[in-house]
Amino acid sequence: MHKTKHIGLLLAALLLSLPAHAGGQREEALSANVRASLQRGLADTPITRTAFTHAADENAWLKEMSRRLAKRMPDEAERLEFLTTLHWEASRAGVDPQLLLGLIQVESGFRKYAVSPVGARGYTQVMPFWVKAIGNPDHNLFQLRTNLRYGALILRHYIDIERGDLYRALGRFNGSLGRPEYPNLVVGAWKRHWDYVPSTRSAERSTASRS
Repeated sequence: MHKTKHIGLLLAALLLSLPAHAGGQREEALSANVRASLQRGLADTPITRTAFTHAADENAWLKEMSRRLAKRMPDEAERLEFLTTLHWEASRAGVDPQLLLGLIQVESGFRKYAVSPVGARGYTQVMPFWVKAIGNPDHNLFQLRTNLRYGALILRHYIDIERGDLYRALGRFNGSLGRPEYPNLVVGAWKRHWDYVPSTRSAERSTASRS
């Protein structure tokens, strides 16, 4: 039994040490205004809920996304914490949470401690230079909220730079601007695995709230 457990721990360590397949944002000069805006985004108070207005919508989304994520993240408590944090951080940055799930699938395969060959870290594969550029030395890119917050803010930053062109923004995120392979992978993962259509009741509530 102890031998089996030891083998299991070795396999887990091996999986965690495998390099990620993506994640190589290129360091670029930031204007003072952009730097200050990103720093404010990082400094916001952490919120331990999704960005949904109605509890029923939150529960429906978490249930469905948890079901889809179960094979990749078997522990239910870990899964729900991940999804709750992701939905809040993506939404507050102005990024579709399902898109961020697709990006994470491609970037790290949902491995919290993934490290790419060029040193990008965590779920969203953030390059360490971002901590020096807009964060502080205490920021741990393997910590759940820190990684998701950085990843969502960086993606939003690139979308803004590219004036809403998602494919070019994704290319910047991956350090492969101008090549279609990575954006196609992320959008494909998003649409195939994480696209979410709310229930009729949720859609009715959303319509009513806008009228």
